[in-house]
Amino acid sequence: METRKYLTCLWPGLSELWWRGRLSALPSAIGFALLLNGLIILRYHYPYWISPFLVRSAGWITFAAWLVWTIRGFRELPEILTPRDVSEEPDRFVEAHTAYLRGQWQVAETLLLGILSIEPRDPPALLLLSGVYRHTRRVGSAAALIRELQRLDVATAWELELQAEQRRIERDLEQESEGDGSETTEIRTAADLTAA
Repeated sequence: METRKYLTCLWPGLSELWWRGRLSALPSAIGFALLLNGLIILRYHYPYWISPFLVRSAGWITFAAWLVWTIRGFRELPEILTPRDVSEEPDRFVEAHTAYLRGQWQVAETLLLGILSIEPRDPPALLLLSGVYRHTRRVGSAAALIRELQRLDVATAWELELQAEQRRIERDLEQESEGDGSETTEIRTAADLTAA
């Protein structure tokens, strides 16, 4: 893993916000900023508002908390960046891909949903799951999944594959609308897909 990625661990909550987009880390990042700015203001701009001993004590406590958060961030960063690699569960993507290529849609779907329970933002697994939905005539679900995937920043490297899958879905939707039109397609969000 690149050393520069560890720099985000130096600000509490930043690594989770930056690499995962977890808004649950935002309060700790903002709280740390407010605390640090408050200490700087009390120490250098208004040194006589509060006893210098209290400001110094608060500074040491803040430094100790920052050190704990930084060490915790260093330990958790591999899990934040690549949860499938550090998970105790075996990586079943190769098995899911093999099942997909063999046309074993139910097996592939089960394996992919297991992968997505570990890493819900994994573009290859989401793309493959979209293909499974398309092949099992759940074109609406495949289209919804592709739309959700296109919103993810981590999917930019998969733009060509996303466009190709989008074209296949549009082709299947056209064929479906030209058919009897009596079939209704099931539309689920990405959160529902990973919860299943």
